[in-house]
Amino acid sequence: MRNVWVIAQKELNSYFVSPVAYLLLTMFAIIFGFFFWNSVGYFNAASLQSQMSGQAMPMSVNEYVIRPLLSNISVVGLFFIPMITMRLFAEEKRMGTIELLATSPIRDIEVIIGKWLSALILYGVLLLFSAINFSLLFRYGNPDWKPLAIGYLGLLLQAGGLLAIGTFISTLTKNQIIAGAATFGVCLLLWVLEWVSGYETATWAKVLAYFSVITHFDSFSKGVLDTKDAVYYVSLIFMGLFLTSRSMESLRWRS
Repeated sequence: MRNVWVIAQKELNSYFVSPVAYLLLTMFAIIFGFFFWNSVGYFNAASLQSQMSGQAMPMSVNEYVIRPLLSNISVVGLFFIPMITMRLFAEEKRMGTIELLATSPIRDIEVIIGKWLSALILYGVLLLFSAINFSLLFRYGNPDWKPLAIGYLGLLLQAGGLLAIGTFISTLTKNQIIAGAATFGVCLLLWVLEWVSGYETATWAKVLAYFSVITHFDSFSKGVLDTKDAVYYVSLIFMGLFLTSRSMESLRWRS
């Protein structure tokens, strides 16, 4: 475990000694801040219109603000995850240090988990910026915190699976741009697989929809912790890290 944390710290330092982390944090803060401002503005306008019409109905902050914003974060993650993972192993291969890493006494799985963990921590830092916005809702409103906590858990699990896939793809090339583009393509494909179920009810369509990452996030966004959805994301993480391990093993044999 100590080696895993050492690798994770090294990767985190490499993110923050370069403009990468600060650029991602700034972009995410601006994009999510705009989403938050619009969602709250829409909620206030809808509430005011309901009161003026004389048919005032209670509007849930969780339903009309928090849930859509959690879905927005999930979408934004499709663009940020490739930028986080594209350098993990591709940079090592470009600089020629991958051979040293592959032949070091540290086990492959420790290197892999360390790098993946650093990427997940960086993504978690991004989520903290969104939490700052959500804290304003608790300051001036009275939303339920439990659905928000479950939603964040879903975001971390979903990101963990996609980051694991991106980590594997990063081992396949020394070009960061190629690694990032390929990761984005795979993540987008895993996202849109669910669309098939909108017009097809055959078994193969249901199977494709099941493998879609968005299908399993829906319950989390509603504040429902469903075991089968959590198992799916954990399985996706395991598969991504397993493929990365096999790829690293091949690099070790070639070194």
